[in-house]
Amino acid sequence: MTTSVDEISDGIFRLSTYTDDIPGGFTFNQFLVNADEPFLFHCGTRSGFADVADAVRKVRPVEDLRWISFGHWEADESGAMNQWLAAAPNAEVCIGALGGMLSGGDQADRPVRSLADGEALDLGGRRVRWIDTPHVPHGWDAGLVFEETTATLFTGDLLSQTGGANPLTNSDIVGPASAAEDMFHSTALTPMTGPTLRRLAQLSPKTLAIMHGASYNGDCVTTLHDAAADYEARLLSAMKTA
Repeated sequence: MTTSVDEISDGIFRLSTYTDDIPGGFTFNQFLVNADEPFLFHCGTRSGFADVADAVRKVRPVEDLRWISFGHWEADESGAMNQWLAAAPNAEVCIGALGGMLSGGDQADRPVRSLADGEALDLGGRRVRWIDTPHVPHGWDAGLVFEETTATLFTGDLLSQTGGANPLTNSDIVGPASAAEDMFHSTALTPMTGPTLRRLAQLSPKTLAIMHGASYNGDCVTTLHDAAADYEARLLSAMKTA
């Protein structure tokens, strides 16, 4: 597999690896924020590290990485974490406080920087804010990151789509994401799933940097509200049939 590089917002690069091992095809995307202190969101798997590192080098030397982050502890999000730490001697893992407490101290080769809900990091030319989203899309420790300068929301597994997606689209993604949810059942349906997405919509993002599938630069606020309604309908249906 090879990893492609595309700039989806000013200074924000999508590093995308496609596989057809999953029915319909699937992309695994990491995102590099190119700033004075470069920031990588999602580590990818250990087996994919070399390809993604080569993709990073098309933008910046891997050794320049200062911050490494991900939405929750899972192989495609945190699997290559320690390989990145070894390759970038000045890098720190920065994650939500709960994830740092539950897993960071045991799994990371260097101490992690724990971020409180709403805490921001100044990257020099860019500013990223951590947002706690427990159990959304899944995992008690789940959280997302919002890059304030470009209004880019890194959505993690939310709004995942199958297929060899274009890097960036302004076409409907809620329909394809709903179809992917029918296939994978990956999102935790709780009373807070819909409200969490509506809270994210209040950020008024201009771009949604999506981990699986095309990123999106259409009407992000409406898209998040429509996704919230889809999850709420799924929860109501499940409650009626329980």
